[in-house]
Amino acid sequence: MALIVSYVFKFIIKLKEKSYFILELPVYRSPRWKNVGITMIEKAKIFVTDAGRVILFISLLLWFLSNYGPSNRMHAVNEKYTALKQQNISAEQSAALKKQYKSEKLQNSFAGILGKTIEPVIKPLGYDWKIGIALITSFAAREVFVGTMATLYSVEDKDNSTLQQKMQSAVKEDGSKVYTLPAALSLMVFYVFAMQCMSTLAVVKRETRTWKWPVIQFIYMTSLAYIISLLVYHIF
Repeated sequence: MALIVSYVFKFIIKLKEKSYFILELPVYRSPRWKNVGITMIEKAKIFVTDAGRVILFISLLLWFLSNYGPSNRMHAVNEKYTALKQQNISAEQSAALKKQYKSEKLQNSFAGILGKTIEPVIKPLGYDWKIGIALITSFAAREVFVGTMATLYSVEDKDNSTLQQKMQSAVKEDGSKVYTLPAALSLMVFYVFAMQCMSTLAVVKRETRTWKWPVIQFIYMTSLAYIISLLVYHIF
C-alpha cells in the first residue's frame, strides 16, 4: 500500500529536484546480550510511563463522560426506572432491569451521545457506538483502545466476568453479535492504515512548519482506512 500511495503521490507532488538518501552501514557484530537486556528494560519502562499516563488520563476522562450526561436526559432515565422498580417484579426481573438501566444510562451519557452521533458513519464497517468512542479516544494513542473498552463495559455491567467475556456476549440492537470475525478483521485493518496518532501529526507539523501536510496525512490515511475496512468487512 505504501508503494501504491507513493506512486500516486508522484503525480500529485511536483518535485523540483530529486533527493538521494545515502546511509553508511556499520560493521555487523554479535550483540552483547547484557546491553540488549538493559535496553529492552529501559525502553519498556519508557513506554509504560509515557503510554500509561495517557491511558490513565483518557480512562478517567472517559469514566466521567460515561457516568454523567445532560441533566434532562439523565433525570428522565432515573424517573423511568424508579417507576419500574416500584412494580412487583421477581429477583430475576430486577437484575435484568438493573442491567437495562445501566445500559440506557450509558447511552444517554456524554460518551453515549458522542458514540451514537458517529455510529451511522462507522456502522457500515461493522462497528457499534462503543467502538466509535474507542476510535476517537485512541487518537491520543492506539493503546487507549483496550482501556476505553474496559471502561465502557465496566460502567454498563459491573459483574465479575472478564472484558473478553463481556465483549463476546455484546449484541447490537437487532440481536446480532458485535464482535464477529468480519468486524474484527475490519477493525484491525482500520488501525493498520488510519492515522491514529496525535504525536505523529505534531511531529509532521513541527518538521514541515505548516498544518497543510498533517491535515492531508490525516484525511487521506483515514479515508484509505475506511475504504479498505469497508471492503474487508463486506468481503468476509
